Amino acid sequence: MSFEIVCFDCDSTLSKIEGIDECAKWVGLGEQMAQLTEAAMNGELALEAVYAKRLQLIRPDKAAISRLADLYLAEIVTGVAEVFATLQQQGKQIHIISGGLRQAILPLAAFLNVPESQVHAVDIFFNQDGSYQNFQEDCPLAKTGGKALICQQISAHPETMVLIGDGKTDLEAQAVGVKVIGFGGVVKRNIVAEQADFYVDEPTLLGVLRYIL
Repeated sequence: MSFEIVCFDCDSTLSKIEGIDECAKWVGLGEQMAQLTEAAMNGELALEAVYAKRLQLIRPDKAAISRLADLYLAEIVTGVAEVFATLQQQGKQIHIISGGLRQAILPLAAFLNVPESQVHAVDIFFNQDGSYQNFQEDCPLAKTGGKALICQQISAHPETMVLIGDGKTDLEAQAVGVKVIGFGGVVKRNIVAEQADFYVDEPTLLGVLRYIL
């Protein structure tokens, strides 16, 4: 099976971190936020039930987003650069689809030669002094089923697409015909191992290539 459009989750897939949880640690809320993230990624809580709540508590400012962008790059998963280079050489269209904060993910995307127009994530807004103002509340990726919706926006033929990710939110793309490769190299979730079309359980992303090409 060969796919024309290859989509990747970001947190715990391209990078070893969960971005919002890292921001939470910096303001002393790490454990509390990690529990909410884990519940959402395992399908125990609706994403919209935790998304606004987390950001209202953490209120990440511009400096935190810049620090997070650096951390995404520092904690890149083994094999990611090679996987992206291989897919680009094969002429595949690559998208990053993430419930994370877009401004923090863009430098990682740039490093991987993915254009900004192919990075789908949640925008964050700041006040003039750089303090946190709000997030893009109408973004589909801050809600349950958002990844399926974005896949439909990317292509009228979702059956030509594959999505690689680690969480329950990635599995939702199956509802519109997208194949899902579960990635357990950073975090292994039983629901993803059981329900993904394919599953890679090694600490490098290179294993996904055998299912894409």
